[in-house]
Amino acid sequence: MAGSETTGSSVAWFIYFMSKYPRVQAKIKAELGDHTFNRMSVEQIESFTYLDCVLQEVFRFIPPAAGTTRRLTVDDLLPGTDVQLHKGDEVFLSFYNLGRDKRYWKIDPDLFYPERFQGEDKEHHPYALVPFGGGHRQCVGQDLARFELKVIATRLMQHVTFGDGGAQVNSGGYVQTMITSPKNVGVTITFD
Repeated sequence: MAGSETTGSSVAWFIYFMSKYPRVQAKIKAELGDHTFNRMSVEQIESFTYLDCVLQEVFRFIPPAAGTTRRLTVDDLLPGTDVQLHKGDEVFLSFYNLGRDKRYWKIDPDLFYPERFQGEDKEHHPYALVPFGGGHRQCVGQDLARFELKVIATRLMQHVTFGDGGAQVNSGGYVQTMITSPKNVGVTITFD
């Protein structure tokens, strides 16, 4: 699953969001500027900072994985409640819920807004966005996965423009397994 289904799902969500948010797609294309030639260096691809923000927003809005579980090593009290947790209990941490929790995001977290990572939400809580896990158990392949997705997104934006295929075929929704896959994505593709 890791590295194939997660990447495929993230690419599908990227395409979906580009079709729904032409303003964001236009900003990516503007950032690419004259970089429409076939070969690009790693440095050129890494220089696309707005695209980084878009990919972060895709990960925040629909994380590649639903979440993770952790086994408690000590007794604890669930914060803000009187629920007692015991050593050995397993707790599920939802990446989706963290990315949508209004306590951790200054800009409305239900809004797809990549600029949040350039502005006031740039300094969000460190565990509000953990699409690849966190701490010593984070995904060892996350840098490769991020770069791979950035290369794919760059190549797509160099050559095509995605349009909304209409409410009936491009209504979003998702299928939840180990990953979160889009359910209804129907876009138009215009070759630039």
